[in-house]
Amino acid sequence: MGSTSARRPPPTRDDYVVWRRLTTRWADDDVYGHMNNAVYYEMFDTAVNAHLLEATGVDIRRLPAVGVVAETSCRYFREIGFPEPVDAGLAVEKVGSSSVIYRIGLFQGDAAEAAAEGRFVHVYVDNTSGPGDRPVRPLPDEIRAVAEPLHRPTG
Repeated sequence: MGSTSARRPPPTRDDYVVWRRLTTRWADDDVYGHMNNAVYYEMFDTAVNAHLLEATGVDIRRLPAVGVVAETSCRYFREIGFPEPVDAGLAVEKVGSSSVIYRIGLFQGDAAEAAAEGRFVHVYVDNTSGPGDRPVRPLPDEIRAVAEPLHRPTG
């Protein structure tokens, strides 16, 4: 049975703004010899939060509002795994009033097309009165200042 909508092609390196090199580990590969799907999500989380820590210059865990993951997804295009490192490209799809939607492309070797692309949504919640589930507005200035330059609309 065919699909009525065409699948978007894999993104390329040009679709991302900042980069982080991530190492792979022996334990990342599953019994089929490729990286387990859960590891992709760990890489997305690391790429986003490491960038936020470095780009803001503050401990993002101590801001009055912190980003919690509200949604994630991944499109897989080809296998990757140990022992080669992975280059994670980061771009922002949308900066909202209380959230940021990131796109993270994972590349291995000198491939021009992503092996996988993740979508990672941070919603900012109050960090001053204990755990809460209500979004705060506006987005913390420190986060907005480093997210907006990464904006690349999808198309």
